[in-house]
Amino acid sequence: MNITWIQLVMLVMAVFRLTRLIVFDKITWFLRKPFHEMIEETQEDGSIATYLHVKGTGVRKWIGELLSCYWCTGIWSSIVLYLGFIYIPQLALPVITILAVAGLAGFLESFLK
Repeated sequence: MNITWIQLVMLVMAVFRLTRLIVFDKITWFLRKPFHEMIEETQEDGSIATYLHVKGTGVRKWIGELLSCYWCTGIWSSIVLYLGFIYIPQLALPVITILAVAGLAGFLESFLK
């Protein structure tokens, strides 16, 4: 199947937004919580540093590592959105469009701050 340049741009922005949603956004913390723990340490200067610790071993640790790595999550997000685009476009296209618009808006916002 051939993909147009506009479809590719939409997929790129949708993958960007979905990846950030899964890995970084507070609203999806409940997905990461079983696999991650935030550890706070007080520094010598009194400031507080926060570190991410991946919980568990085996599959639990593997999922935790996946959810903390935007490169890894980006690959899986790409696969899911692309397969949806190809095989179930009537369901995937509205999701891709919403994620693409939100991704572009977030990208623009970072430049306007």
